[in-house]
Amino acid sequence: MAEVEQVAGDRSGGFYRPRRHCSCSSGERVTLEAYRWADLPSGTVVRTLSLVFLLPFMLANLAIWMRPANPGSDATVRSLCRLLALTLTVLYVLAFAGVTLDLIAWKCMGSSHCLAGRIWLSWLGGQPVGLRLAVLAVVPAAAIGLLWRASARPGKVFDAFRAPADEVSGHRLSEIGQWDAGPLVGRLRSIHVAAAFATLDVVLLAARAETGASAGTIALAVATGAVLATCAVLLCMPPVIDRAALDQRLDRITRTVRTVAVVLTIVVTAHVLASPAPWHEGGGLPGYGAILTSLFVAQTTLLIALGAVLLRARDRRRGAIPLLGLGALVIAASAVSLAVAVSAELVYRVADFLDRDAPTGEGLASGLPPALTWAIFGFFRAVLFTLVVAVPVILISRRRRRRAAAAIVACDYPDRPPGAATRLRQVREAIARARFTERLIPLAVVYACLAGIGTATTTVGLLDLLPSESVQRYARLPGDLITFSIAFGSWGIAAIILGLAVGGIFAYRTVEFRRHVGVLWDLGTFWPRAAHPFAPPCYAERAVPELTRRIMYLVGRGNPVLLTAHSHGSVLAAATVLQLPPQVSSRVALLTHGSPLSRLYARLFPAFVDDEVLYEIGDRVGWRWVNLWRDTDSIGGWIFSAHRTGAPVTVGRPAPVDRRLRDPVDVVAPPGDSVPPPIQGHRPCGSDQRYAETAHELIERLRQPTDSGPLPGGPPTGL
Repeated sequence: MAEVEQVAGDRSGGFYRPRRHCSCSSGERVTLEAYRWADLPSGTVVRTLSLVFLLPFMLANLAIWMRPANPGSDATVRSLCRLLALTLTVLYVLAFAGVTLDLIAWKCMGSSHCLAGRIWLSWLGGQPVGLRLAVLAVVPAAAIGLLWRASARPGKVFDAFRAPADEVSGHRLSEIGQWDAGPLVGRLRSIHVAAAFATLDVVLLAARAETGASAGTIALAVATGAVLATCAVLLCMPPVIDRAALDQRLDRITRTVRTVAVVLTIVVTAHVLASPAPWHEGGGLPGYGAILTSLFVAQTTLLIALGAVLLRARDRRRGAIPLLGLGALVIAASAVSLAVAVSAELVYRVADFLDRDAPTGEGLASGLPPALTWAIFGFFRAVLFTLVVAVPVILISRRRRRRAAAAIVACDYPDRPPGAATRLRQVREAIARARFTERLIPLAVVYACLAGIGTATTTVGLLDLLPSESVQRYARLPGDLITFSIAFGSWGIAAIILGLAVGGIFAYRTVEFRRHVGVLWDLGTFWPRAAHPFAPPCYAERAVPELTRRIMYLVGRGNPVLLTAHSHGSVLAAATVLQLPPQVSSRVALLTHGSPLSRLYARLFPAFVDDEVLYEIGDRVGWRWVNLWRDTDSIGGWIFSAHRTGAPVTVGRPAPVDRRLRDPVDVVAPPGDSVPPPIQGHRPCGSDQRYAETAHELIERLRQPTDSGPLPGGPPTGL
């Protein structure tokens, strides 16, 4: 960074220019300025690792933004997504309660064999059950408080960055960074915290009621049920809870529910501690398995309802069904499946640690509630069957992808040098791999269906049946084989968790690895928290208003602006253009490269990225917009047209938007070099001469007199 200096912003997101003595600027009078926002979605290594373990929350929040563009089903889909997100918070609490209350307080501290040699646990050994439960209940309560605190802190960073509300687009994408998400996140946070404490109360009261419910226990159970019901009702009222403006009455209601839940937890803990009724020790924590299974039944019911609503509301026009209209269901089912698997693995790993002697398979068969054993088996089954389906999909599509890639290579390099056969084959394989992105869509649907089935089978835990017994009885498969597969699945889940943690660390050690991880992370953290308040904070809430204000400032000083953006930066640029007043956007040109706007966002978020918003972006900048893309890019692509002919295709516009870059530039080494030009793929185009020529062209078009209004005709098309 020695050759640049920061002119605005801070360390997380700032604007940089070359230093005056730097020789990297061109000879013409153009001021280079870069906006660096990489630290907004990630931050420190510790924060990134913590967010990795909260990945299900991010996926749950992503699902609500993947709803279809159907106003008739909008409120219902939002309500179902928020209820599913709430079940993940409940599952989070149940996982900690399973570790501290079931495994440690109830089982281990009641066993001399488990306490032997463990001084850090024996101090509570032999104490009354009520005391053990009351003391260990502090751990899940502290975990709830940690989430509460962590989800509240990031929002304060963005309070100073709000976009002006005048003359912005009416399209949904323009809402990103424009509306104040703070009130909604605060309401959701209060509701989730209240439900979390109420869940802990349910576990404690169920254990206390096992020997006979007293009047006090019943009264506390009714109060706890009322808190949970209130949370569910509030989430099912999108027109009320989604109010962007500060509503003191609504905020007071949600805070009151949260306060009641916290006070109720204190009262319930005191009740469990002071209750004189005897405890029946042995086995598992009373009621814990039934509560888990009931939660899985609720999640299955909500997934089925969400699928039914999405199928009914889907766009039935030919070719207009991204992800078969089930994008929200796919991500929601994946979030539930991952959360269930991680929770079950957490409980089992602690059980495996406490039980010194039991092998993994036997421990899974006897040491966990049946619902958690079914959860691990369901996750293993979903992953295994998805891989089984993926193999033929890869093999069947490979021939077609290679055939298409061979045609592109033949068109791009008609005069093939004799010694370039190996390089041509490498280019063909790169193009074929890049085209596999489209095949991931049906695989995602398959996995979501299998994950939903896996969640549904956990309800068998109500019958106290284990997978090995059920499969052996009805499918005639050896029970030991099922036990082995469950143990293997458990280690597989542990490997996935470890891989996510290692990936979070290496994302800061390797630039290339961080680029690939960052694509997925940017996708999840671009959208505001509208379903789960414990999801990672949205970086676009700051980046879009900040970029908008900077452009307005530069244009206000008489400087036309060429806005260039790579990869997810093009989505930020699109949202920014929609917020610029007409007198500002008329002095702005747009250059995107490696853009996922059409290839990913239009398919995953049909309610926010469609033809209408892409037309409006072009109109706002007077169609001074060029999009560069490569066939070797597995993420970015064309915006309006995939034409690959040598002549531009125009439809009533002054110039095409999409321009394909041949990649690599050549398949033989240039004079003075020993290796051919590299295959760029999804890398930025900044070092490409064709990028510089395109930027110069847009700069010249900015210097021309602006048009008086939008041009007639259809959307622009390109090479």
